[in-house]
Amino acid sequence: MKILFVIDTYYTNNNGTSISAQRFAAELRKRGHEVRILTANDSGENDENLFSLRYFHMPIFQPLMNKHNFNFAKFWGKESLEVIHSAVEWADIVHSFLPFPLESVATRYANEIGKPCTAAAHLQAESLTANIGMHKIPCVNHWFYKLFRKLLFDHVRHTHCPSQFMADEVKSHGYPGKMHPISNGIQPVFIEAGKRHIEGHRTETFDEYKGKILIMMVGRLTREKQQALIIKAVPYSKYADRIQLIFAGRGPMQERYEKLGQNLPLKPQFVYVKRDELIRLLSQADLYVHAADMESEAISCIEAFATGLVPIIADSPLSATKQFALDERSLFKAGDAQDLARAIDYWMDNTEERLRMEKIYQESAYKYNIDNSITLFEEMLNEEISEHSKQ
Repeated sequence: MKILFVIDTYYTNNNGTSISAQRFAAELRKRGHEVRILTANDSGENDENLFSLRYFHMPIFQPLMNKHNFNFAKFWGKESLEVIHSAVEWADIVHSFLPFPLESVATRYANEIGKPCTAAAHLQAESLTANIGMHKIPCVNHWFYKLFRKLLFDHVRHTHCPSQFMADEVKSHGYPGKMHPISNGIQPVFIEAGKRHIEGHRTETFDEYKGKILIMMVGRLTREKQQALIIKAVPYSKYADRIQLIFAGRGPMQERYEKLGQNLPLKPQFVYVKRDELIRLLSQADLYVHAADMESEAISCIEAFATGLVPIIADSPLSATKQFALDERSLFKAGDAQDLARAIDYWMDNTEERLRMEKIYQESAYKYNIDNSITLFEEMLNEEISEHSKQ
């Protein structure tokens, strides 16, 4: 089938939704589908897989958007509407990734001309309101969820949710239609790396990490991801002198986090690496910590335990990531640096148990293989096409 993905920012490696769109497009093409992307693209490059729109540079907020590596697409005007209409008319089905104006315009046009369409609920309102310090005000978050619903979700029958947590969350805000909890999925290379790890064939140890306890977190360096909490937890640990933190990602909080970590015995490292180098780093690590206050899934956490790491995860009520904890030992009280240090010390004190659980966690990652996710996603698209044809 001809599938149109609609997403404001597609080409970035620092945004989970964009990365998922890239991976789904690649995997669907392997299965013989045509996939094209309606997105903002000012590069001037001629890519037959893109329907390109101009960037919309937001007054006042554009510097913040740049820090997050995100741009809105220009969705109005004759030129933009011609591109949007051409893209929708080309497709057999339209799938929108975000609840923003571009996706709304494309979905409404699909409805107008009788094209089947679906959507994805990747974005938590709290992820937006955290940037303006209002994520703890329920009425503000509810207003955003209501806005998202009116822009996009009132106009589709089927919605892809990356977790059951997210499906329940949007349903609680009155979203209509059928929710499809489908993991965004991980690539097989992480599972293969984990098998080598468990079998004792770990990547050659980097000299700079010998004798150190390497703890990693992967994700954008933003307030809601709570990398600061991990830095604050280190002094409470009995292993503080040996703990080397590595944060893989970029974001607006990096400079602040660098300053926060200046007084640790081993200064945190901030890296931005490609997939193969990330796997090499994860293969060196002793533990993975995911401290985020809010997540719709957190693929980075799955990738970490797929490579053979025991995760320690915040038990935040706004995070789906806690679903991956196989028992209470992999959870800590969200926002509590001392409790995080307690969990770190437990796993480092109990080496044999940690090694045993590494194998169990690694095996639990198999069900998140992206191949399974693509099959479920195809089923959702076919269900919408079938229902649409009966109208």
